[in-house]
Amino acid sequence: MQREIEALSRTTHGRGGGPAFASAQEVARLAGVSRSAVSRAFTPGASISPDTRAKVEAAAAELGYHVNHLARGLMRQQTGIVCLVVADIQTPYLSRLLESLSRSLQEAGKVVMVLNAGRASGNVEGALRQTLNYRADATVVLSGTPYRSIAQSCLDSGQRLVLLNRNDHLPGTVNLSVDNARAARTAATLFVRAGYKRFALVTSGIGTPSLLARRECFIATAAEAGADVTVWEGGATAYESGLQGGTALFSSDDPPDAVFAVTDLLACGVMDAVRHRFRRRVPDEVGVIGFDDIEQAGWASYDLTTFAQPVEDITDWTVRIVADGIVEGTADRVFEASLVWRSSVARAL
Repeated sequence: MQREIEALSRTTHGRGGGPAFASAQEVARLAGVSRSAVSRAFTPGASISPDTRAKVEAAAAELGYHVNHLARGLMRQQTGIVCLVVADIQTPYLSRLLESLSRSLQEAGKVVMVLNAGRASGNVEGALRQTLNYRADATVVLSGTPYRSIAQSCLDSGQRLVLLNRNDHLPGTVNLSVDNARAARTAATLFVRAGYKRFALVTSGIGTPSLLARRECFIATAAEAGADVTVWEGGATAYESGLQGGTALFSSDDPPDAVFAVTDLLACGVMDAVRHRFRRRVPDEVGVIGFDDIEQAGWASYDLTTFAQPVEDITDWTVRIVADGIVEGTADRVFEASLVWRSSVARAL
């Protein structure tokens, strides 16, 4: 560890006369103070006279010196690095959550690293190995469920590991999830009360724990009300999949009159298929409900009834875990996805 710190702290020169980084020792020499005085000058709350601080700051400005927080963090066994492991960054919900988490963590003084896990097998494990290489203090997994072995390696290294909307509870981790089951039951109940009879569900081929929970609970609640559900499944969790699913459903001899799409992107695709390819009126002839409350759901062209993911609550709690070090068990939370009523579903009869 000491060698790592020395390597990070010393002045380095690029090949062929490249850029050089001033060291704290050089600042001390120019300012005529001790090396420890330089350290105190850049440590909040440290004891140092105004005159000495001014000398250090002037010397640092002249040399272009910047504090090496990574080296300081390695010495203290706390780098301040928080890694966010995510796939499908381009989707509106994950993009919004990623923006919220990264901004709030940075405001809390953390250094955020985003690791794009993609959807290939083993990518989450590869990303978590990188968090170990960079001595991350904490990792938040937004996509995928890591194997127990690599998760345990992260925990053994002293990391705090936060899993968002994952099914498997791994000992030592903190689990934050949304009550997908309750929202899906509400969606089915709304259709029943509005007088719709033929239900359908549109989902992607990405079987995440959240999407599976929405699917299973919607079907179960519809069955309790005596309604069968036609399921269309395929493709990515994207607008194009919703358009394809809506086209397939309404090309049948007995098309549905109510569709629950497990995400808003899918729901927008379904609505466009219903209205533009089959000339059906929403909500008079077909009711549609989505999930996530992405920006597009509120556009006048969709005005989609949906369930809002509590992004701010998830962010606030995650920052508390990472910043305050809340321990396993006491930090687990299940958040409610609140109904956002718009005009894509008829009111109850």
